[in-house]
Amino acid sequence: MYQDLSSNLKLLCSYYDSIADVCRRLNLNRTQFNRYLSGRYKPSPKTMRKLCDFFGVEEYELLLPVAQFERLIQVRPKVVTSSGLPRVEDGHLQALSHASSAQMEKYVGYYFEYYMSMACPGKILRNLICIEKRDDAYYYQRTERLKESPSEAAFHSKYLGMALFLTDRIFMIDYEALATNEITETVLTPSYKNRISRLNGLRIGVPANGVRKPSCARVVMEYLGLQVDIRKALGLCGLYELSDDAIDESVKVSVRNQMDESDWHFTARA
Repeated sequence: MYQDLSSNLKLLCSYYDSIADVCRRLNLNRTQFNRYLSGRYKPSPKTMRKLCDFFGVEEYELLLPVAQFERLIQVRPKVVTSSGLPRVEDGHLQALSHASSAQMEKYVGYYFEYYMSMACPGKILRNLICIEKRDDAYYYQRTERLKESPSEAAFHSKYLGMALFLTDRIFMIDYEALATNEITETVLTPSYKNRISRLNGLRIGVPANGVRKPSCARVVMEYLGLQVDIRKALGLCGLYELSDDAIDESVKVSVRNQMDESDWHFTARA
């Protein structure tokens, strides 16, 4: 039985005109949705993601005890209204999704992401990124694993965001989903080869330490494939010394952040 999930969904639906209105917006069958509201069924992973994206919550939040979930929702800004009017941000997202080229399809899959760590200067940080298509848009998750020494426990960060192919560049914007204390943007030069190997660009954000000084770094994304062993891939994520042979020399060169005296702006490497 999934009574907490049922009660939490009913609470979220109460911000709309009716359950029928919610089903229409979600493009879900009313009978199917009633099964979730009954507490006897749990949505499939795909439907759960759809519900979470629509209501602006995380999956683990939807499964929280009712009283805890109610407190969480009460302190958050309201993202829906009982008038049934579309949210302002919906129009922006739809416009961007419409403008985004269908060429984004070829970039779906898993990547290692490399850049000079903002929190641990002098070290390269390797992250895991997964880009996927949901409905007519492209979303991604970046998992960051920081472990400064063998004796320390690893610290994980999860970033959730949206990827767009606009004209001749890939734009990725995300937020830190666990602490909700950061938004980052990455701009990449796409690969026009049949086989994707690496993407180069710039990433702007703030360090995870207490300094929080806005920073920009060169970034490389290395394509891994449509499927990977996630546990093994995450095990390879973390901080690396510049002298570490585990990082390819060409990656080390691409992520270095030097500027020439003739440069007026900090730019991505070709």
